[in-house]
Amino acid sequence: MKFFFTETSKSRVTRHASRLSRHASRVTIILAIAACSTLQQPVPKAPPGGGGELNPQLRTNSASLQAWQGMRFGMFVHWGPISLKGTEIGWSRGREVPISEYDSLYLRFNPELFNADEWISVAKEAGMKYFVITSKHHDGFSIWPSKYTDYDIENTPVKRDVLKEMELACEKQGILFGTYHSILDWHHPDYTTRYRDPRPVEGSDMKKYKEFLFNQVKELIVDYHTNILWFDGQWEASWTHQDGMELYKYIRDLRDDILINNRVDKGFKGMAGMTDSIAKYAGDYGTPEQQIGGFNRDYPWESCITVGDQWAWKNVEKLKSVKVVVETLIKTVGGDGNLLLNVGPMPDGRIEPQQVDLLRGVGEWLKVNGEGVYGTRGGPFLPTDRMASTCKEQFIYLHVMDPSLKEIVLPMPQGVKATRVSILGGKTVSYDNRERQLVIRVPQNLPDSPAYVLKIRINRKAVELEPMEIK
Repeated sequence: MKFFFTETSKSRVTRHASRLSRHASRVTIILAIAACSTLQQPVPKAPPGGGGELNPQLRTNSASLQAWQGMRFGMFVHWGPISLKGTEIGWSRGREVPISEYDSLYLRFNPELFNADEWISVAKEAGMKYFVITSKHHDGFSIWPSKYTDYDIENTPVKRDVLKEMELACEKQGILFGTYHSILDWHHPDYTTRYRDPRPVEGSDMKKYKEFLFNQVKELIVDYHTNILWFDGQWEASWTHQDGMELYKYIRDLRDDILINNRVDKGFKGMAGMTDSIAKYAGDYGTPEQQIGGFNRDYPWESCITVGDQWAWKNVEKLKSVKVVVETLIKTVGGDGNLLLNVGPMPDGRIEPQQVDLLRGVGEWLKVNGEGVYGTRGGPFLPTDRMASTCKEQFIYLHVMDPSLKEIVLPMPQGVKATRVSILGGKTVSYDNRERQLVIRVPQNLPDSPAYVLKIRINRKAVELEPMEIK
């Protein structure tokens, strides 16, 4: 086993020089996105997240947070040896797939058709601005050649550093690179909780496991330059609130501009977000799972949702339609959240054609309507099943999902009036300013798309308007 290997000074120096060169390129991308977002969004006075009660002065990096929020749409990828079986990653170990078989799948994992540039090109065509890959799921398999375990990509037939290839492809194509990393590890002998695994835990040592975990996280930061650390698996008793705050601080001490989701700590209820006191718990943003988060401008959040039934690849799976995905994106950004849409690549390394077609369909909609998604804030109108809104500068973007509407009546605060209404990708639209109302007459010939977007210019900054319900 390769646990707790200490690298030589020479290798550290070589990697450090490479990291500095690559870091400069990565920072250029991030700052360019951040600069664009800064022109469109108000700078937050004080980020609500951070290092928890143990580290009260360690607040979320506001520049990173603002740039990430402006991206709004990202690709999530769950992938590993389990794709050979077509069952769920992590959870099927000892359930659908016997543990001995599951733990041996990596010896046959040979994704010969994997092409990182193609993956990231698909994400880019879909209009996605960032990318998060499972570096390690609950099953313990590491998708990169880690110095601290033999249960990794280096010991599969593929013998390629696919994680490095993904990082380089993201850098080349201007996509922000991030990694999902499981806190729990049902494969590791020192992790002190078992899931459907008869191995005894009496000889396990959580102190040793934490050292292993922290070492692997450092590899992701130093060697792979991850910009997002998307944790999961913190719910088991083996992991504590103290552990979460320590890991958060450890990461930010290594690199301050990384974003870390709230699952680094114990402090969220279910999958919905933080609990009663954001300041008590570590984390930069909430992570509702398989559901759209509620409207919330005070605490940043991101919904993670699959394109089909499960996270990892499944041989026969009913995918969501382009319309459903577009509506999910609209309702998410309308609530001031990000959408991290998950795909599960096949055992041969390709994203299956049906998923690619779906993503490209979403991208076609965004080519016309992306102005109402990127760099916006949610509101001022609260999302419904028929409409949702986003805003920036003096513009409100009304995303209309119901093509049957002939007239739209919007509430308006005293003194707020529209000065122009148009359809993105189309012509101007007729409207009337009335007492505390804006009445829009919907054109007869609407775009043939999952939803259309009305761009409404008003006589003040749109983000300053308080949230309002559409009746």
